[in-house]
Amino acid sequence: MFRWAIAALAVSAAMPVAAEVVETRDDGFVVRDAVSVAANPRETWLALTKPGDWWSDEHTWSGDASNMTLTPQAGGCFCERIPGQDGKDGFSLDGSVSHAVVVQAYPLKVLRLRGGLGPLQSEPADGVLTMTLKEIDGGTRVLWEYNVGGSMRYKPSELAEAVDGVISQQLKRLRDHLGGLDEPEAPAEDAVQPEEEPSLETQIDALERE
Repeated sequence: MFRWAIAALAVSAAMPVAAEVVETRDDGFVVRDAVSVAANPRETWLALTKPGDWWSDEHTWSGDASNMTLTPQAGGCFCERIPGQDGKDGFSLDGSVSHAVVVQAYPLKVLRLRGGLGPLQSEPADGVLTMTLKEIDGGTRVLWEYNVGGSMRYKPSELAEAVDGVISQQLKRLRDHLGGLDEPEAPAEDAVQPEEEPSLETQIDALERE
């Protein structure tokens, strides 16, 4: 069972310290986190597009992250297979979940997904998760930003803390999977202005300023 869907507002208490809730609004929020990994951009990109190797089992519908796949091209699906469980009365059909859809894939640079993760899947709200890679000395800087907006039954200010905790947990699992760099995790500076769609150069420049 996907824990976000069960206790979206309570889960933040069990999560690691949230990286940053950048903004909360009456109709949404923005959360952000960044890590440095000891892998070049190509290695980081390939790992990023294989979430089944590092995503947490606890934050899946099937209970097994190996069922998760991500196709890194426009229209590609960040999806999850839910294996059917056969019983004595016959076989069960497999299920599936679409967590998000790829809207931009710029290999080794930017991967952007659109979709309501976790409890947001049952809400009219939508979110855009932008993952930016920047080569640095000894590895790659990875920045994630999740911008959520729209109608939802949860209080955005409370939901933001829970979502930030889970998003940060997954990013840190990616870091641990690739190996982290021995450098302080500097807070991510503003990379996306809510008033306008940023250019790719703006996103990359934001990482260079850190």
